[in-house]
Amino acid sequence: MIYFDNSATTKPFKEVLDTYVTVSENYFANPSSIHCKGGETERLIHQARKMTASLLHVKPSEIIFTSGGTEGNNLAIKGIALKHSERGKHLITTMTEHAATFESFKYLESIGFDVTYLPVDEKGRISLEKLEKSMRKDTILVSIMHVNNEVGTIQPILEAGNIIRKYPKAFFHVDNVQGITKVPLSLKEAHIDLCTMSGHKFHGLKGTGILYVREGVTLSPLFTGGSQEGKLRAGTENVAGIVATVKALRMSFDQMKPGVKKMEQIKRFLINELSHIPGVLVNTPETHSAPHIVNFSVENMKPEVLIHSLEENNVFVSTRSACSSKQGGASRVLVAMGFNETRATNAIRISLAYQNTMEEAERFIELLKESISKLQEVMR
Repeated sequence: MIYFDNSATTKPFKEVLDTYVTVSENYFANPSSIHCKGGETERLIHQARKMTASLLHVKPSEIIFTSGGTEGNNLAIKGIALKHSERGKHLITTMTEHAATFESFKYLESIGFDVTYLPVDEKGRISLEKLEKSMRKDTILVSIMHVNNEVGTIQPILEAGNIIRKYPKAFFHVDNVQGITKVPLSLKEAHIDLCTMSGHKFHGLKGTGILYVREGVTLSPLFTGGSQEGKLRAGTENVAGIVATVKALRMSFDQMKPGVKKMEQIKRFLINELSHIPGVLVNTPETHSAPHIVNFSVENMKPEVLIHSLEENNVFVSTRSACSSKQGGASRVLVAMGFNETRATNAIRISLAYQNTMEEAERFIELLKESISKLQEVMR
């Protein structure tokens, strides 16, 4: 099997699964219970929080455990907007955000907030000049994705943070779901107030995530009913999932340097080979892009047909983000980058993990060429 859909989800590390089972068996008590078993489970969460903070170079009190990227983005964006609406109702995001962010802003617009959607250039990057010009006295939130989930574009987060910090009313949220453990980012240096991460993107488990909330930042919770997670996320904690995901984060950081180097080599090979296949158009920019994502379009060919053809050879890729892949139609991200609707509709995404090899990439190119050729014959 050649699995090139790691941006949709990664395969959990075996050690992570073992940790989940062990914690589930031995620390099953409710961490809110006042007896000793509850206390043991609660201490395990404290240890996990402390480890996460150490890995991210922040304080344990700044770590909130969530169910993943969608919840993290919703909590950060709606939480800030609803909590601080008296300070202002102007919000800023980009045209190429993940649906969890984009739809959150659309919702806030529907209830009276004023949202500025920053355009991007042909590489998918925002203009820092346009960001600065968009900032207002009543701007209370700017949300920018670090690494785009469809094409891999890296946004200038450090520079954006230096602009936003000039406006004391404005909070800075970063969706780092695709960037964490692949593209380095210092939360402190970039002056980030809130940052979203998802466990199953770095070999943790689905239904687990991390939200960094800088000390002093207050949010309106999405869930109420209990005091868990600093009163920001009511509900009994997923203890086994939390501990397992922190293990996945530690293991991914340990493997990051050699893993990223290998992915960069594979990415360069794929882009070079794809660019020489007739009818194939590479959409991922060669500069300012992450090491694990390559997006391309095939002229006059529906992506679903090509994906299923590759699947017959045990090769797995996707069209766009898994959350939006079944919607069909043109990619909002590629349209925002200036590509025509046909190219934006025919896009396919390859996404790598540390475990992928150059041999897999070479075999993928062979099978892709075969699939395109066969499908073109059928279409004639």
